[in-house]
Amino acid sequence: MKTLSKLKFLIILVGTVACSVPATELPTDLESRVDQLVLAEMSEQQIPGIAVGIFQHGEVVVAKGYGYSNLEHRVPVTPGTLFQSASIGKQFTAVAVMLMVEDGQLDLDKSIRTYFSDAPASWQPITIRNLLTHTSGIADYFEAMGTNGFEPFDLRRDYDPEELRQIFYRLPLDFPAGSDYHYCNTGYALLGFLVRRVSGQFYGDVLRERVFEPLGMNTAQVISEADIIPNRAAGYQLIDGEIKNQEWYAPLVNTTADGALYLSLLDYLAWDRGLRKGAILSSKSWNEIFAPMKLTNGREYPYGFGWNIGKSKGKPWYHHSGSSQGFHLYLSRYIGDDLTIVVLTNLYEDEPRRIVDAIAEVIDPKLAKILTNKTD
Repeated sequence: MKTLSKLKFLIILVGTVACSVPATELPTDLESRVDQLVLAEMSEQQIPGIAVGIFQHGEVVVAKGYGYSNLEHRVPVTPGTLFQSASIGKQFTAVAVMLMVEDGQLDLDKSIRTYFSDAPASWQPITIRNLLTHTSGIADYFEAMGTNGFEPFDLRRDYDPEELRQIFYRLPLDFPAGSDYHYCNTGYALLGFLVRRVSGQFYGDVLRERVFEPLGMNTAQVISEADIIPNRAAGYQLIDGEIKNQEWYAPLVNTTADGALYLSLLDYLAWDRGLRKGAILSSKSWNEIFAPMKLTNGREYPYGFGWNIGKSKGKPWYHHSGSSQGFHLYLSRYIGDDLTIVVLTNLYEDEPRRIVDAIAEVIDPKLAKILTNKTD
């Protein structure tokens, strides 16, 4: 049979969680309109499975699965299906770093060479804050390796963390630290190594003990190829218009802190509640996380620590995307409306942000009009 060039026969809808928020601020037909637009996008974009969460006031408005988490076994998506986080995981790495700051083990404005004394002398101006805000100037390893004499990054090779760090040391600097912004996975992978250096713990263990468990993110975890993980979704890619399984990554490559988590809609709900309460960290730390970066020329850049920063109807708007290994996700928090929309998909080439935009427009057309920031 042709490999799923059309997905109309696949589309199913499962796992509804009943509304628990009065509908006074929301359209009374919100759920049915979300169903219609999601099913239309699935058909048009050939998406195998989608999980959609709409949370307001820290409660569930909609949490639904559509389609399949695994095409070969016809496993439906539910609110408990685990999707890879990709770069949305960076916001959790940032929290791990801020926990180390609060413990007195890290200083945001100290040079990275304070903690990695073997780093190149040219890295002396680079601070922890620069790594968190993508303003370090260090080249992104996915982009830089394979150019300028570097061998390509091999996704099927199990790089030891120490080996990977030494490779990073050889990457070029694209601009002076703090002078510009360029999205950089290298910086966040280094932050994971840094958390281990100062705490003695793998960053994933820090997250499990100090973030996931306290917040009730009961299924959140670092990716593991070896473990039996219930409700794990399969990831897919489009090749010549046909659905194929995602490319295989080596196990250690799948554990770096630039985005290597499993999260379900239920985990995102618990995370949203924690964010609303300012849990885990002090208010000072949360203010640091959600403050736009100031470049050395005085210009403000709309990125904090693992979050894009914008405005929605004059109030803060925090958002981020993630795409890797057959998954694509988008998370958007409209603080003035106390509203969060998250869309998780198991197809690399699709556009979940388009679905978030459409849902936001159903709720309030003014929300959709602000989706112009392309930094993530």
